[in-house]
Amino acid sequence: MIKDIENSIIDSANTIMQSTSLSEKISDSIEAIINCLKNGNKIVLFGNGGSAADAQHIAAEFIGRFKLERNSYPAISLVTDSSVLTSLSNDYSYDVVFSRQCESLVSSGDVVFGISTSGNSKNVELGLKISKQKGATTIGLLGGNGGSIKDIVDVAIVVNSTDTAKIQEVHRVVSHIMCDVVEQKLSEE
Repeated sequence: MIKDIENSIIDSANTIMQSTSLSEKISDSIEAIINCLKNGNKIVLFGNGGSAADAQHIAAEFIGRFKLERNSYPAISLVTDSSVLTSLSNDYSYDVVFSRQCESLVSSGDVVFGISTSGNSKNVELGLKISKQKGATTIGLLGGNGGSIKDIVDVAIVVNSTDTAKIQEVHRVVSHIMCDVVEQKLSEE
């Protein structure tokens, strides 16, 4: 069992190390977030399952704080309102739970994150498409080969793995880097 645990830790570390190739895309995302916040806009996030939890986590880091005491940054996760999610699913389809919210909540100049470990979540894709039409900068936190979503976002951060858990681990590392750098840069100004 000890060897299995050690191998799992090594596999995670290797996946994270291989993700240094994402540095330019992460930097592009950070610049988009900083510009968004400087212009009085907001960050919108969504995903399914573990990616929904990541959307909530990232929003909480921006609204609260990451490491520095500072003013709150406007961020919203579209996965937390059970009445909205269930009514849209019931009245329309689960495919529209994010696009319908984006239709009314996303504004030009916002940054919208769609999180999908497969890159093929239909509801995430539709939410990103509507957001892009509304003038938001769209970012995909994706896995595998990026799926269909990589081709519709402004910035595709694609973790080169098919292991959902490893993809989610890298997504958390990436989001923490973003929160850290955004906080540092905005605090310097």
